[in-house]
Amino acid sequence: MHLSALALASLPADIVTPIYDRRRHAPGVVHLGLGAFHRAHQAVVFDQLMASGDTRWGIHGVGMTRPDLVNQLRAQDGLYAVRVADGQGVKWQVPGALWRTSVTTTEREAVVQAIAAPSTRWVTLTVTEKGYTPALAQLLLDGLRLRQQAGLTGITIASCDNLQGNGHKLQALVKAATTEQDVDVLRWLDAQCAFPCSMVDRIVPAATPEVLAAAQEALGVKDHCALSTEGFWEWVIEDRFADPSDAALLHSAGVRVTADVHSYEEAKLRMLNGSHTAMALMGAVTGRPFIASCIGVPHIREFVFRLMGQEVAPHLSRSDWADYRTALIARFGNPYLKHSVHQIATDSSQKIPQRWPPSVLGQIGQGAAFEHHALAAAVFVRYTLGVDEQGQAYALNDPQAQSLMALGAAQRTTPEACVRALLAREDLWGSALPQDAAWIARVTHWHQHILQHGVDHAVQQLTGA
Repeated sequence: MHLSALALASLPADIVTPIYDRRRHAPGVVHLGLGAFHRAHQAVVFDQLMASGDTRWGIHGVGMTRPDLVNQLRAQDGLYAVRVADGQGVKWQVPGALWRTSVTTTEREAVVQAIAAPSTRWVTLTVTEKGYTPALAQLLLDGLRLRQQAGLTGITIASCDNLQGNGHKLQALVKAATTEQDVDVLRWLDAQCAFPCSMVDRIVPAATPEVLAAAQEALGVKDHCALSTEGFWEWVIEDRFADPSDAALLHSAGVRVTADVHSYEEAKLRMLNGSHTAMALMGAVTGRPFIASCIGVPHIREFVFRLMGQEVAPHLSRSDWADYRTALIARFGNPYLKHSVHQIATDSSQKIPQRWPPSVLGQIGQGAAFEHHALAAAVFVRYTLGVDEQGQAYALNDPQAQSLMALGAAQRTTPEACVRALLAREDLWGSALPQDAAWIARVTHWHQHILQHGVDHAVQQLTGA
């Protein structure tokens, strides 16, 4: 038997399941980017809101490219189990917020109509950094234009991706797609729609056979869409909504509504995401499969501790950064989260510009050391070889994979020229760092050390651990 609406009544009593009617109402949220993260984060928040009696938060989930996941979710009536596991124990829940599904590549018109539907109040997005394209803007604009032409109210369009000022970027992207015929649409957008900035945080690895097996044991039915996550979650969103009353509702569900998203956003990007990327690249090169197996090594844990405290924190406005760092290191070590280093290393060329250069430039501006970031950058250069220190090949899952590997292939024969070529790329490092001789020299130093002695030895050399 598979998980479905019919199977809910037969699940064990300790499994938290939806207590609201999922059939009588139209979805109020269109979500673009129906991956694991959204289903274990925002969908759980909306499930909680509906459990309190507000049924306006049902989701029309949109897979941007993956019909396989959408088909599996459809077969299960949009239901899936989430294992929440950490030092406090393990519990399972089945969120019920996902009511309808579509795939953009094959059902674009259905997505446009969903955005334009009278019941829709919100559009949320987790399409990853590389997803902010003219095609995305056109999809949103087509739906919003239909709303405006039908005389409907504006909506909240909330980016939840790891981009600084994500709401501003999304709004600018949508406006850039307009033409001179869209004067009325632009006026309506400015007057009635809201593009709040937000920061979301929860570690949600891609599903594994182990999680699917654990779900079947816990539920007594098969679940092809089960997920595992941690107990911690955070959603910080700007107090800017098409319907201002949404602020109090979200707050009641544990969301932090604030005028200052930036301090949380930059701390997450540079502390969590920045150290995640560094560990993922170290793990890929050394052959360690998961983040937990990286942070469990004393010298890597010390590296991450110092990276955050010495080179990132001095340039943050989040005052409780030390407590945040302590929590992050505990979260990274969660044994239930089999968070693949190669999953986190995906799209590194799109992630590094947000995560590392601001801290390096901050250190340079203060005349302070940036050795941890220089070593991380050297590991990134080594990563572009596409083979780990045991000789096992791996794929670079990155939009720039071809050009990165073409440049990286030279590092065994002409390592210094290779480092210079990769550090010259402004799409990765911005305009200032490629001109900084001290930065280039330190990355070159650590890259030489890594080629001769390995990543672990270089990290031990830096940390003394």
